Amino acid sequence: QIAFMTLTLFPIRLFFAAFMMLLAWPFAFIASMGSDEQELEKPLSWWRKVVDILLKTIMRMMWLAGGFHWINVKGRRALPAEAAILTVAPHSSYFDAIPVTMTFASIVMKAESKDIPVWGTLIKYIRPVFVSRSDQDSRRKTVEEIKRRAQSDGKWPQIMIFPEGTCTNRSCLITFKPGAFIPGVPVQPVVLRYPNKLDTITWTWQGPGAFEILWLTLCQFHNSVEIEFLPVYIPSEEERKNPVLYANNVRRVMAEALGVSVTDYTFEDCQLALAEGQLRLPSDTCLLEFAKLVRSLGLKPETLEDDLDKYAASAMKMKKEKIDLKEFSAYLEFPVSQTLESMFALFDENDDGVIDIREFVIALSVVCKPSKTLETIQLAFQLYQSESGTVTEEDLAHILKTAMGVSQIDVTHLFRAVDEEEKGKITYDDFYTFAELHPHFAEDYLYADQMGAESSLETSSLSAPNGICTDFSPDSAGDRKKPLQKKLN
Repeated sequence: QIAFMTLTLFPIRLFFAAFMMLLAWPFAFIASMGSDEQELEKPLSWWRKVVDILLKTIMRMMWLAGGFHWINVKGRRALPAEAAILTVAPHSSYFDAIPVTMTFASIVMKAESKDIPVWGTLIKYIRPVFVSRSDQDSRRKTVEEIKRRAQSDGKWPQIMIFPEGTCTNRSCLITFKPGAFIPGVPVQPVVLRYPNKLDTITWTWQGPGAFEILWLTLCQFHNSVEIEFLPVYIPSEEERKNPVLYANNVRRVMAEALGVSVTDYTFEDCQLALAEGQLRLPSDTCLLEFAKLVRSLGLKPETLEDDLDKYAASAMKMKKEKIDLKEFSAYLEFPVSQTLESMFALFDENDDGVIDIREFVIALSVVCKPSKTLETIQLAFQLYQSESGTVTEEDLAHILKTAMGVSQIDVTHLFRAVDEEEKGKITYDDFYTFAELHPHFAEDYLYADQMGAESSLETSSLSAPNGICTDFSPDSAGDRKKPLQKKLN
């Protein structure tokens, strides 16, 4: 079928879809010229209403060319005055632009998108909220702009937000980002379904590329999509004060409508589990739990590396000194809470109420830079090395146990391989030179011997077919309710 459709229907569909996009461009360009913020807050003039109808028709023809012969819409779309924000999930593909082109709701987009030829003009027409990667204060400005528009009593168009923040394979709903819920206004949940026999829609950070997804989808004779507008969700007073609670409750409603589970892990957690560093995390690592606690504590991803430098500098001054929970609280400058206690417990190896702060710094480094293994090991050497700049086999075991988030590991073979002169101690330069010559040292000296062949295979293939980690599947979601596993027993 693919071979036949590639030679026949695919080029026709691709040409027609591209033609429709080019046809929409001049209308969007003219309608966007000279529009300022005050004009956008006014009711649409008659000619802009005509342009809206024309563009929606053209976009519908574009999707028709892609095999979306009909779009099944359930429920009623709320008016802007009823719900200023539409929260859409699951987000699994660039085909999720279908509800955007149907509603012409504003969306949150990277600022770079407006410079894309043709498509950038169409994006600007729907008056998006642009996020700038180059502006360190962009997150705050984006939230403020969403809040301003959401509280304009329907003057601005509705904002459509995909709160997962990334594409998943629709097997479950990952943690919603709170941006859509910070304004504390009613939102209308919208769920998407693609009930096709063959899934050519899903586009995650692993798996088929963008063009392959487009090619396979256009080779399908018919593609189904369902858009369901759920009842408007009006937040309680407690939810208005707590955007995370608000987001979780809306996610639960949407998961029930979809018939899927939820997981408290995020895209960043899956990046951590699938990182391609020289120390890939084993399936039983507790660093995923640690990463979740880091977020819950309020340590923000955009400032984590700066925080890491600060914590590392303090840890170096403390050297081998162990600290209790109260001192840990002062060290992090966070009050004692259940989250802080849970984080402390992960490193309290002997249940004696004290931890080695160096282990926390190493774990935080892995979470900050999951694919930069050697940078974490270099930092760990600085924390553990003696005055002569060396570490022992016992020190290396502590370093690698923490960096991998496991309770036990035998580093004897690795240490002896690095310590060619049999001094009983090594420097980071020794380790770095060895790693350069043996880039797969973990598989050769750690995974294969210490975890067994079966575990090693499991470690190297942590992803499901469409890119979501096996640890993130609905089947394992119930396991998250178990007590926290300590790093060391």
